[in-house]
Order: sequence, then C-alpha cells, then structure tokens
Amino acid sequence: MRSAASKYWALGAASLFGGGTAWATPHDGGINFQSPATKTAENIQSFHNEVLIIITVITVFVTALLIWVMIRYNKRSNPVPKKFSHNTTIEILWTVVPVLILVWIAKGSFPLLYEQDVMPAEAREEEIVDIKVYGNMWFWDYTYNVGSDQEFNVESRMLKAGAPDASLELHPERGDIAQLSVNNPMVAPIGKYVRLKISAKDVIHAWTIPQFMIKVDAMPGKLNQLWFKVDEPGVFYGQCSELCGKDHSNMPIELRMVTEPQYAEWQRLYKESPEQARAYLDQVRPKPAQVASAQ
Repeated sequence: MRSAASKYWALGAASLFGGGTAWATPHDGGINFQSPATKTAENIQSFHNEVLIIITVITVFVTALLIWVMIRYNKRSNPVPKKFSHNTTIEILWTVVPVLILVWIAKGSFPLLYEQDVMPAEAREEEIVDIKVYGNMWFWDYTYNVGSDQEFNVESRMLKAGAPDASLELHPERGDIAQLSVNNPMVAPIGKYVRLKISAKDVIHAWTIPQFMIKVDAMPGKLNQLWFKVDEPGVFYGQCSELCGKDHSNMPIELRMVTEPQYAEWQRLYKESPEQARAYLDQVRPKPAQVASAQ
C-alpha cells in the first residue's frame, strides 16, 4: 500500500516510543498502541505515524505563525494598522494546500477502511473459519462450526477474585489478568482467515481487539462482520467498547490463537468437558518469550 521503507520506519518508531508488549497485554506507563498482531494493524499504525507527522508540522507552523503575528502586528509594534483586507495569493494557498493535505490523507485512509472491512479476494473458502459472536448483558458467547452438525456454543464470562462460582475464580498464578481474563476464551486457529459474524441479544455492545485494530458494534437485530488473520500463536485481549449497562466493565474479550491441531483438540475436549478444554488451553499457552519473538 505504501513503501516498505516507510512501513519499517513507522513500526520502528512505534516500538521505540511505545515499548512494545511482550505478553500481548496493556501495561502501566504505555504511551502508544499495543504491538500489532496482524498485517492490517501494521498498516494502520504505519498510516497513523504518517498522519502524526503531518499534524505535528501543521501545529508547529500555525503556532509559529500566531506568535509572529502577535509580536509583529500588536498595537505597540504596529501603531498604524494596514488598510488592505485581501491577498489573492495567500487565499489561494490556504485553500489549495489544505485540500492537497486532505487528499493525501484520504489516499491512505480509504484503502485501509476497505482492508478492515472486506476479506482479501485471495482467501479461499477452505481457509476461512466462521465464528458467530453475540453480546449479552454482560458476557460474550461464541458459536463454532456454524451451520454444521458439529455446531456448539461457548459462554465467555469474566474471572473475578472471590467469585462465588469456582469456575469464575481468578487465578493470577496461572496467568489470569484481572478485568481481562475469562473462563472460556475465544479460540481460533493461526494461519486462517477468521470471519466473525457479530450481533447482540439485548443492547448494543462492541467487540474489539486493539492489537488487531478492529472494532464493530454488536447490535440487536443486525449482523455485522469482521475478519482477521494471525500467523503466530498468542493471547490477545479486548473489552466491550460500547456503554451497555451497569456491568459494562465485566465483559472483556480473551482470544487464544492456536495451531490447527490444537484448535481441533480444543473443540473435541470442550464438547466433553469445558474444564478439560480450559486446562488444555493453559497447557499450550505460549510463554511470554515465545510471544515476544513472534512479534
């Protein structure tokens, strides 16, 4: 979409100023995006850095111009005001230059909007995994093997310290993170195009993973769609991003990206015992060093 050099520069800058996240989670003191986990996220962050340069230059220029005008044309420095009211050259410039800047920004943003929304044409049907996502007050549920005789549903609820239900108890020693970890994470295979069909059963919610740079509202009576493709195993987090009621903060999103054999084994185990399936996910969970090397 744009030169490889600019992408490498932008991603390097993001790593320098943002610090990256080895364990694919937000961290204290972070001042930038989380490290990108998909090609689309890389492109979006690259474009963000390009626009950041543009708006910084504009801000510095306008600030300098204001300071110069205040000093050069105040009452003390310029006791006799000028009588002109128009300057054709300046008016043409301050019309044409902003238009050209907006055209440049549009040239980068429109393709990215399309890329976020529409799955690549080269994606073959056998490479696509469909998962239905429903927002509820206040948890998510995921439907796998959509439209087949193997279809099954998984409820995903936030883990809490001191939860009355033992299956919802937070265990930091196994890697659980407060306000982000869930009892049944969403699971998807690496190397596949994952197509999400998203809706809601009560009020408006929003499904998002910051490291994928994707987000869409889950709305009752409407089916929205997202897609992503991740090539390395990892654990990724998000949260409902639409105010949906008193327990809005209690519906995080935890996504485990695993290999295809692990995905098939997890499905087999979940149908027998959700507890065994969760234990299996923790067993194959990549270590922080693996996640860092993958990113």
